[in-house]
Amino acid sequence: MKLAIERGALLNALSHVQNIVERRNTIPILSNILIEASSNGIKVTATDLDIEAVDSADAVVFVEGAITAPAATLFDVIRKLPAGADVELESNAENQSVTIRSGRSLFSLPTLAAADFQTMTEDQDATILEIPAASLRKLIDKTRFAISTEETRYYLNGIYFHAAETEKGTKLRTVATDGHRLALSEIDAPKNAEKLVGVIIPRKAIAEVRRLIDSVDDDVRISVSDTKIQFLAGRAQLTSKLIDGSFPDYGRVIPKLNEKHLLIDNKAFEAAVDRVSTMSAERSRSVKLSLSEGKMVLSVSSAETGQGHEEIECDYNYEPMDVGFNAKYLLDITSQIEADDMHFLFQDPASPALVLDPGDDSAQYVLMPLRV
Repeated sequence: MKLAIERGALLNALSHVQNIVERRNTIPILSNILIEASSNGIKVTATDLDIEAVDSADAVVFVEGAITAPAATLFDVIRKLPAGADVELESNAENQSVTIRSGRSLFSLPTLAAADFQTMTEDQDATILEIPAASLRKLIDKTRFAISTEETRYYLNGIYFHAAETEKGTKLRTVATDGHRLALSEIDAPKNAEKLVGVIIPRKAIAEVRRLIDSVDDDVRISVSDTKIQFLAGRAQLTSKLIDGSFPDYGRVIPKLNEKHLLIDNKAFEAAVDRVSTMSAERSRSVKLSLSEGKMVLSVSSAETGQGHEEIECDYNYEPMDVGFNAKYLLDITSQIEADDMHFLFQDPASPALVLDPGDDSAQYVLMPLRV
């Protein structure tokens, strides 16, 4: 294999795939990226056997072929070359290495046989969806913070991606929960969404897809089968196995009887929670919200770190009530609110609270209270 390529084109392709590679691997070839050179340019592939990322770039190919090279080292070498530099890659079968030349720089990296690199097969009976990249970013950003990290409840370690029938028609919806909070976001269903069977996309795949579409403006093509999901954005492609499990009936968790409304300035509330929670030494970082007509008092009392409280104005016209929440969970939600105000709906201090965004009626958040 021998080729010449512009440094920026190669770096862009590598950046879309190299994060898939785990830093520590018991299987040596999984630490490598597959590089294939043909008349169409180059294609780079990375996998951890659960997720596979592929991207391609234009290149002048002198000798076609395929090699695998250490992902982290290759990426760092290309990243540190001068912007706009021309790069030449040439494999050496005799000593199993690839030479990287650019200007006065010369590097040699060990390689492993491309034939030993495992790639994922594509499922034929897949449902195909096409949605704008901006819509997919929204579906992910509004929900991924609530994904569980508790491995024993593996079916919560991802985002539930499915079609939902609502009063406003069919929606494409994402839901995530860790048992303490729930986040839901939806968009109008694209063509073929009614065929979509609910699937759970793993946490790592969600992070990589979000990185992949960060600067994409066009539609993203999504292919969903019983066992895999594939995202295609421009030349970049990401395929992931799905979590084999049943997502809980989240509809039962969303409160239907919460009639006590609280409207509060989101930025003021966010800043107050951040300040007051500084005094919390507990793992839960609980903050007590004391509600009364026209005001809220946030407080924390700890025998170790002391006390803190802050009063802010709000729109609340019901009987006084004290309710506690995890400060981090509150801040996670305030960071997603688009409107100036944040809308809480309560039933009582022991029941889940529903949080709405007046600026985005397609998102809902549920928070379990803490004892205070």
